[in-house]
Amino acid sequence: MNYQDEPHGVFFMIDNKSFYASVESVQRGLNPLKSILVVMSEQENTNGGLILATSPNAKKIFHISNVDRRYDLPDDPRLIVVPPRMNLYISKSLLINHIFTHFVAEEDLYPYSIDESILDVTHSWKLFGSSPLEVAKLIQRTVRKKTGLYTSIGIGENPLQAKLALDIYAKKAHNLIFQVTYETFTKKFWSISQLTSFWSIGKKTETRLNHLGIYTLADLAHTNPFKLKKEMGIIGTQLFALSWGIDRSQLNEQTPTKNSSIGNSQILPRDYLKQSEIEVVIKEIGQQVASRIRHIHKTTACVHLGIGFSLSSIENNYSGFSHELKILPTDNSQLLITQLLFIFRNFWQGEPIRRISVSYSRLSPKRGDQLTFFEDTNIQLKKIEFDSLIDQIRDKFGTKTIMYANSLQKGGTFIQRQNLVGGHNGGNSFE
Repeated sequence: MNYQDEPHGVFFMIDNKSFYASVESVQRGLNPLKSILVVMSEQENTNGGLILATSPNAKKIFHISNVDRRYDLPDDPRLIVVPPRMNLYISKSLLINHIFTHFVAEEDLYPYSIDESILDVTHSWKLFGSSPLEVAKLIQRTVRKKTGLYTSIGIGENPLQAKLALDIYAKKAHNLIFQVTYETFTKKFWSISQLTSFWSIGKKTETRLNHLGIYTLADLAHTNPFKLKKEMGIIGTQLFALSWGIDRSQLNEQTPTKNSSIGNSQILPRDYLKQSEIEVVIKEIGQQVASRIRHIHKTTACVHLGIGFSLSSIENNYSGFSHELKILPTDNSQLLITQLLFIFRNFWQGEPIRRISVSYSRLSPKRGDQLTFFEDTNIQLKKIEFDSLIDQIRDKFGTKTIMYANSLQKGGTFIQRQNLVGGHNGGNSFE
């Protein structure tokens, strides 16, 4: 492969090692690499409790992994089990990203998740050291000094190389750093037999590749790219580029979306079987998303409802349904909920429900309220004023200060979700 015309830069992919567990360890005066600690989500929110994060030492001693359940935990007095504090983790993530701005301009910093960030240090690394490796070590020391947390850093000539260097080598390296270049890429990655080790290749993609006789990255690199595109579409082309360590994306160029949407989803705390209980949650989420589009002064012309079944009821890979309905542009909560319930009642056949998602798309700027001849004008105006009043009260005093009465019915989750951040306990404070 001739890499001469490919983009050449210096990128750091930085991961906060075992982030949630490390933050909790530091808060308790413990070394994150030596503590024996797990962060366990609330039982009522995850059907018995889910392990969200595990300290490196706990993984080593007890072979615990994230997403294990409470019953997988050993009964050992050394093991510290703590609830999540999402607000605390968010504040620490913001602090760490602020530290990164001492090494790159803000436009060259790209938060990838709450615990990972991409730094384009192409134009700045020479200000802080004689090599990218030296600068990476400086960043590690700085974060460690100011937060007590350890960071792993993958270094590459493009974001893809940095990500793969981080995931496959840096997290296990003695200094938590690994660097790869175009010249060393094939030597470092082609021999790895498990395709799912690579970012963007999941089990289903691996199965499809296996059916094509592809079992390693080297196999993928030597497969006809036109065959890959024919069999897998644009994904095949992207995977071929991955196999050679090629990434032509420009992080500073934002791709405009063709059809923006706003939505929300919820994993239910138990299997919902009763129609009345399911519809309560649909109404709650529908009202919440309607409020969000009103806040940005938009109307929606398409409502979407997604329903996920309980694992116990999945048959023939039919795990739920997802349908949308085009409507006249509106931001009225009652009208939107009516359409959501219409979709639900037409496609639900009594299966136990575990996930509900609602989204509104085909958004357009609100230029006024569309009234209809089929309902009294005063009643329509009162509905519009009612939605506006609810929004104003929540903006001033908080979301949980006022709620719709349907949330008091059995199955409602509005009250329970008010102290959650990202589906988990936000914590009583930031510190």
